Order: sequence, then structure tokens, then C-alpha cells
Amino acid sequence: MGVSGSGKSTVGECLAELSGAPFVEGDHLHPAENVEKMARGFPLTDEDRMPWLDRIGIVIKEALGIGRGAVISCSSLKRAYRDRLRHAADGRLAFVFLDGPREVLLSRMGARHDHFMPVSLLDSQLQTLELPVGEPDVVSISIDNSLERIVYLARDGLENIVLLGEKHAG
Repeated sequence: MGVSGSGKSTVGECLAELSGAPFVEGDHLHPAENVEKMARGFPLTDEDRMPWLDRIGIVIKEALGIGRGAVISCSSLKRAYRDRLRHAADGRLAFVFLDGPREVLLSRMGARHDHFMPVSLLDSQLQTLELPVGEPDVVSISIDNSLERIVYLARDGLENIVLLGEKHAG
């Protein structure tokens, strides 16, 4: 989880490869209207996000239903969004929060040429973001680390959550 440009997809793909779980790009689950709205430079509302979160919840339920985990990229900007996903997973879900300074996020977003999310929407995402401080089963990692270090910290943090007796989708 994290705002655009935080590295959710890249880190998620690496974690999926390490764990043997499938990787699901959450952006691909957005309704077409959401993608079009963002591409035109308009931020999504809570109402816009609910069908998307519900689609992600279905993917989580399906992965759990067949006895395997999944790694899913999703901004999960608000606690209510994360709680909605936790509910869909019957509480068997952990988050890796990728956090970083605005300047780094802007630079990364500006370097992408194949993504629908314009740089102009970063500030609205940062304003919407509710930090997951004190929430259960969240591993917070600074994106100022190397990719290898981020993946190591994420894997280690997720393993510690599982070792504490929790059951998660991945």
C-alpha cells in the first residue's frame, strides 16, 4: 500500500516471486470510469473507490478460498479502505506500507510514461492518505532504501506477523 509512485507494483512483484504467490496489479481492477477520471486529472472519491476495493476483496477471498495467498498492489489510502479489505479477508491480511517523501514520489511519477495516473494527482493522494500508525499487521518501510532492502524488510516484517500466530492472505 502507498500513494502513487511509492513502488507498490515493483515491490509486490518481488514479494510474489519470493513467496510463490500470485501477484495481482490492483490498478488493473479499477473500473474503466476510474481510470478515465484519473487520466483526466481528477482524483477519485470514496464512492469511486468502493467498487474497486470490492473487486480487490473478491480477489483476496478467491485466493484464500483455494488455500493460497496473493500479493496485491493497492493504494489503501484510508483506514476505512484497509478495514474493508481486512473484512473481505476475514482478518487474514497484512499490509506493507511504502512511505516516502513527496519529492521522491514526484520524481518517480514523472519518470513513468506508461501509467494513467498523472503527477498532478499526487498531492490529492497525500492529502487523502491516513498513515497506518497503530494499525495491526502493517509493515512500514521507507522507500529511501534500495529495492533489495525494501523487499527484505517487507518479507521479514510479514514473516514476523505470521510467526506471531496470525493467518494472512499475503
